[in-house]
Amino acid sequence: MLQNYLKIAFRNLLRHKVYSFINIAGLAMGISAFLLILQYVSHEKSFNQFHTNLPDMYRLLNEDPKGVTWGEVEPGWASRAKQRFPDIQSYCRFADGMAQGIVKKEGPANESFRETNISYAEGNFFSFFSFPLKSGLPAALAKPNVVFVSETSAKKYFGTENPMGKVLMLSNQFGTMPFTVEGIYADMPTNSDIRYDLVFSLETLKIPANLMGNDWADTENIDSQYINMFFLLNKGINPSAFEAKLTAMRNELSKENDGVRFRLQAFKNTHLSASLNDTLQTLGNLKYVYMLGGIAFLILIIGWFNYVNLSTANSLKRANEVGVRKVIGATQWHLVKQFLGESMLVNLLGFVLALVLVSALQPFFNELLDKPLSLKTLGYTPVWIWGLAVVLFGSLASGAYTAFALSNFNPIKTMKGQLNKTSKGVFLRKSLVVVQFSISITLVLATIVIYNQLHFMQSQNLGMNTQQLLVIRGPEIGKDSTYAARKNAFWNELTQLSFIKDYCTSGTIPSGWYNFSTAGFTQPNSKSGDEFKTYSFAIIGERFLKTYEIGLKAGRNFTAEECKVEWNQNSKVLMNERAIQQLGFTSAEQAIRTKIKWDERYLEIIGVVKDYHHTSLQKAIDPIIFYPQNNNAYFTIRLTADRMPEKIASLNKLYKTYFTGNPFDYFFVDENFNKLYVSEQQYSHIFTTASLWAIFIACLGLFGLATFTVESRTKEIGIRKVLGASVASITALLSKDFLLLVLLAIFIASPVAYYFMDKWLQDFAYRISISWWVFAAAGGLAVLIAFLTVGFQSIKAALMNPVKSLKSE
Repeated sequence: MLQNYLKIAFRNLLRHKVYSFINIAGLAMGISAFLLILQYVSHEKSFNQFHTNLPDMYRLLNEDPKGVTWGEVEPGWASRAKQRFPDIQSYCRFADGMAQGIVKKEGPANESFRETNISYAEGNFFSFFSFPLKSGLPAALAKPNVVFVSETSAKKYFGTENPMGKVLMLSNQFGTMPFTVEGIYADMPTNSDIRYDLVFSLETLKIPANLMGNDWADTENIDSQYINMFFLLNKGINPSAFEAKLTAMRNELSKENDGVRFRLQAFKNTHLSASLNDTLQTLGNLKYVYMLGGIAFLILIIGWFNYVNLSTANSLKRANEVGVRKVIGATQWHLVKQFLGESMLVNLLGFVLALVLVSALQPFFNELLDKPLSLKTLGYTPVWIWGLAVVLFGSLASGAYTAFALSNFNPIKTMKGQLNKTSKGVFLRKSLVVVQFSISITLVLATIVIYNQLHFMQSQNLGMNTQQLLVIRGPEIGKDSTYAARKNAFWNELTQLSFIKDYCTSGTIPSGWYNFSTAGFTQPNSKSGDEFKTYSFAIIGERFLKTYEIGLKAGRNFTAEECKVEWNQNSKVLMNERAIQQLGFTSAEQAIRTKIKWDERYLEIIGVVKDYHHTSLQKAIDPIIFYPQNNNAYFTIRLTADRMPEKIASLNKLYKTYFTGNPFDYFFVDENFNKLYVSEQQYSHIFTTASLWAIFIACLGLFGLATFTVESRTKEIGIRKVLGASVASITALLSKDFLLLVLLAIFIASPVAYYFMDKWLQDFAYRISISWWVFAAAGGLAVLIAFLTVGFQSIKAALMNPVKSLKSE
């Protein structure tokens, strides 16, 4: 019996090649899109899930009175909490930002590399977290001047040599120090929020002499927030209750009553929040994961709707077959099994083709997201179970509906040819077309809005000129007694180059982060609580504003002499407009020459800088305090526009002449700003691809329905042509019903898309408004595509010889 069913199924697929192709292709495209996006969802959900003690691991966060959280805390709270609370089994701290510097293999001739993906970590780092070691003992990191290297870094620095026992030199703000390699670990996985190429022992910084005057980096201080801290709690500890204990300790021991409290975040939730209402800081975005998961499901639905649509439309051709089978004794269950078997065969063929499509599209998709995804990724989490359940249920449901619809024909009516009079199937098919195009149009509208928002952020006036601004990272190696003279000689020779328009030094640069953020500022008329407001610090030289072409609202800039004053001896600052507003000044002129208090120090505001976007337009302009120092973290140079490769080569040669051993590491400010929008660019590409995919699948179904309509009205078309109907009138007759359905879809999709995209735009401090033309453009595109799809078949039918049309059965 089964063999007979399979034969009939294959014969029907071959007999109706066009419909079979459309069904299988539509299902394959829907399933492949679903599988690709499901890989991303599974990858995001799998972050950090491989750690052995994950259920009891928590990250310590700070939360200000406004509910804003951040992950850098003061390092001294770890030992104090461990001594006071038996709830803590162990803790682990690591600091990444302050470790960044230049690394080279010991020896004068070896190449150096600027490393940003490195960290100082607690001695128990490799026993606290589940990162497998290839060589060495985890406890070795508990000694000073020890480094553990990843397998990739081991090859990078030592080639085929055994790295164990070899020495790497690290040059950063703590000077140049040797570190002995005592461990090699497997490259940390891509689904880990903690990923370092080199891990240096935090014990090194516990020796005061190694701090090189950077007392803020004391690992027992409770004043400077720079470290990531994780606790391993004992089983059964209530994290909310323990949060209260930690906050009480902070309030008791902290010097400042700043209203900040401690929060504990389950390590399993550090990448994606526990829910959409979770306010704790995360490194991923749960909203986007759900959004892409929803898109995957909607595209899959479009494929199934295609199948149901074409199967029910084509069922009329098989009505006589059903009638004959019932007359000669076939029961409804026999017919259900036959047609359900055919449906499952089509879904199975679609699934097989989907796997082929996934394999072909995988490199493109991985490049789109910049993630190493594959079908294996689906096995990282139980997400694949839900995905498989959705595919199986949808395939079964769409097949079951078709099977029952076909097997339910009345044999008497089918033999008399009366089925065409029912409107039930027609209404269903029209409804499914409307739903398909509603989904497609919604995706098109979302794509247009995302693209416009991205273009708006990238083209907005930043309040400065970022064109032809080249930034070179300052040297770390060779800061000896000759460094000042070499640096002056470098700048003197640089200014003689004809293509140099301007230059400056600074501790921060626009498109990067600030030097640090802090509170404690008040002015004579400040209100209670103003001292808790946070300000961003930018350390700059006297040429910074001129080089970046940032204007002054009032007052003056720093002088060269003021930038030479020692940190604690300085008494003058600049503030941007946003900062003086936060301090309570009503105008820039009022702020000039006013003494403000910073904890126990008094500082004079000598100038007010016009507001500019130091970071991306995703967030509002920060209140910034500019502090004068000759900081050499960044060298910014404004170049003339032509022959850029030659100029960069000249700068490289000059830099290496005076700063031997330091890598020439450079970037352009405008390109660095664009990198801030990588996430939006990725999602713009994903939505564009998803929209095109969804429309193509919907149009496949529309093409199939148009083909069916033309076939079922062949004689009518012939008669109309004999009676004098033109090609245009016949085309309009056959197309108008479909176009009306698309117009209805536009009407449904527009408010839905507006609602969701308006919600999405609320995440941006500076955003576009959704204009009417967006809906007109998306609607016009949908109508045009639908007309081209249906019009092809309509024109083909209208041009057919009426003699042949009237002879058709």
